[in-house]
Amino acid sequence: MDASQPEYIEIRKNRDGQDRPFIAGTRVRVQDVVFYHDRLGQAAEEIVRGLPHLTLAQVHGALAYYFENRQAVWDCIREDEAYVEALKKELTGTSVIVNGLSSDAADSQVPS
Repeated sequence: MDASQPEYIEIRKNRDGQDRPFIAGTRVRVQDVVFYHDRLGQAAEEIVRGLPHLTLAQVHGALAYYFENRQAVWDCIREDEAYVEALKKELTGTSVIVNGLSSDAADSQVPS
């Protein structure tokens, strides 16, 4: 095992083929734990209550990995956010269903 990688972390490919740190043996990404910790202000114990299939040690392992690799984790978060935004633009620009719903909703509004 790499000394810089805690035992609770494994690097796997995401759906787009990019390497992402996950809590070993789970589908939970380190960046998911970071979201709860940094953006929602939750302590490790609160994260475990919200994700009860994780142990406190696993959450601490994810946070330790994050603190040692903060820039890399934030790069992953930004890449994933950019991917979601691009997907939204693609879907709203080309989707017959989305465009149809938008025009149907406008047509069905009752004038006041």
